[in-house]
Amino acid sequence: MDRDQAEQKLGELRSELEYHIDRYYNQDDPEISDYEYDQKMQELKKLEQEFPELVTKDSPTRKVGGTAKREAGVLVQHNVPMLSLQDVFSREEVEEFVEDMQQRLENPEFVVEYKIDGLSMALRYEQGELALALTRGDGVNFGEDVTANARVIPDVKKKLKEPVEYLEVRGEVYMKNQDFERVNQIQELNGKKPFANPRNCAAGTLRQLDSKVTKERRLSMFVFNIQQIRGMELATHTQGYEYLKRNKIPVIDNYQICHTKEEVWEAICAIEDQRGNLEYDIDGAVVKINSFAQRDLLGATSKVPRWAVAYKYPPEEKETTLLEIELSVGRTGRITPTAIFEPVRLCGTSVSRATLHNQDFIDELDIRIGDRISVYKSGEIIPKVRKVIKEKRPQGTVPYHLPEVCPVCGARTQREKDTADMKCTSPNCPAQLERHIINFVGRDAMDIKGFGTVYVEELVRRGYLKDTADIYGLFQYREELIEQGIIGKEKNTDKLLNAIEKSKENDAYQLLTGFGIPNVGKAAARAILREFHSISALMEADQESLTNVNDIGEVSANCILEFFGKQENRRIVERMQEYGVNMESKEQPRGSKFQGMTIVITGTLPTLGRKEAAELIEAQGGKASGSVSKKTSMVLAGENAGSKLTKAQELGVQVITEQEFLEMLKSN
Repeated sequence: MDRDQAEQKLGELRSELEYHIDRYYNQDDPEISDYEYDQKMQELKKLEQEFPELVTKDSPTRKVGGTAKREAGVLVQHNVPMLSLQDVFSREEVEEFVEDMQQRLENPEFVVEYKIDGLSMALRYEQGELALALTRGDGVNFGEDVTANARVIPDVKKKLKEPVEYLEVRGEVYMKNQDFERVNQIQELNGKKPFANPRNCAAGTLRQLDSKVTKERRLSMFVFNIQQIRGMELATHTQGYEYLKRNKIPVIDNYQICHTKEEVWEAICAIEDQRGNLEYDIDGAVVKINSFAQRDLLGATSKVPRWAVAYKYPPEEKETTLLEIELSVGRTGRITPTAIFEPVRLCGTSVSRATLHNQDFIDELDIRIGDRISVYKSGEIIPKVRKVIKEKRPQGTVPYHLPEVCPVCGARTQREKDTADMKCTSPNCPAQLERHIINFVGRDAMDIKGFGTVYVEELVRRGYLKDTADIYGLFQYREELIEQGIIGKEKNTDKLLNAIEKSKENDAYQLLTGFGIPNVGKAAARAILREFHSISALMEADQESLTNVNDIGEVSANCILEFFGKQENRRIVERMQEYGVNMESKEQPRGSKFQGMTIVITGTLPTLGRKEAAELIEAQGGKASGSVSKKTSMVLAGENAGSKLTKAQELGVQVITEQEFLEMLKSN
């Protein structure tokens, strides 16, 4: 790789890692697994080592944590930095660390303990009383004050039995698996999105503005380090643990003291063996120097302490038995096979099903009902089948083939040209109609509150809904619906009918999104309606006018033309108009200050949120983009702007502050 290629690759990796850092630390909603993130970080570190002249001050390799959130609480300055740990992934790297410590220190003693998968929090005690709790925030300068929430966590002690002048400890807030499952059950009962894993749930709960919610969700905490102490002398990490245990503060007490690299590795392996039997999630083992004096001697870099490393276990996989393959039909008629297997526990949740995608995927794995299979979670969220354990295949299994008829309506199926998708050929398939209506009433489309999947399925089954326009005719059957109890009693039925009535006022882009036109999602629908202003005008558009819209290519344009070219679809739109559904866009630009301009927002703005800034740009005819290129008109940059700012400067793209942006909006 030459210098130019390395520069381009470094930019891509930094941008990608910053995005995932923001998702993990600031949004508590990671898209990839820790393992996948670690691999990308290792790739970046290696490339920076090869090309040290290309290392930037704001590289993810030089940052700690995320961004302290203003909206979550008062920002508090760190007394002691809450640094990251250096990650290692092999026995060789662990042994190198041990040997390095043995060369630098006299008879070092190592402590090997669990690495809990949760959210870091520091507790400060003054004269034995809990004075403050704060999150990691950016890890160096500021964290968020979460004292009110910390006080309702049972493991957080408000008063010490053996008080000292000052004590600051650092620990990990986490959720036990049973508590996590209980919270998700409540989420589902309330019609809310379940949390992806215990770590996300714990992080979001700790940052709640209402401590009652925090208390209800039953967070737990382990303390894993004494950050600072005045009024008592402690020589070692393990002495500190003994002091904390005397004060009833939970610590990671399943630790092992080691003296050789062999002992350290055996301790790491022993922890991994216990991983599946714990009531909480761990993602690795931490190896740290026991002596506080030796820690002080070693010090830290700007990102990590030199006296500890974290060995990260590979992604968790479990073996199970495939019981059956379940088939479902989507709103486009696509038939999706799903593996149903004996439940296994992965990343804190019980898993019993995973998509098998299509016939090609099934053939590639040669997966058969009755097989022993290995399953894992992609991004620690989505269950997937890794492989078939063919040496354990029982006798009598046969290759699996998707059926030639639809499992719902019995119509003929066929494979779509140039794809691996198998589809039902009947346009009247009930399953397609159900999925289509579920999409239409969903949050990203018409957002009809309370219109759950169970109601959709029942109304379709009983013949009340034959297309999406029928939704707006349900009020005619109010008495029948109440009498039959399809939606519930009078109160529930009226609540849903009122929500349907209110949705008539929605912006037309939500209606266009709800039509479920292939390749036309929410963002594309908004862009299209800002250009055409109404569904009626869009119905008469030609390909040229459609492709003139930003980000709308020939494929999307053809999908729109095909949809409105069908008389049955045009009739549905006409019926919706008759029912009073809004067909006009409310998002027409209020001005043209940014007409034809592409503006990238990066970093934390002083007063505006990113969404608010994007809406202001679009209201003035501009386009808010997520990536910097030669076509970018300008970059609106705030604090911690990162690689997007660097790239803009390299390309000579104009960079403006929030103040300059607001002045541009005010100008004539």
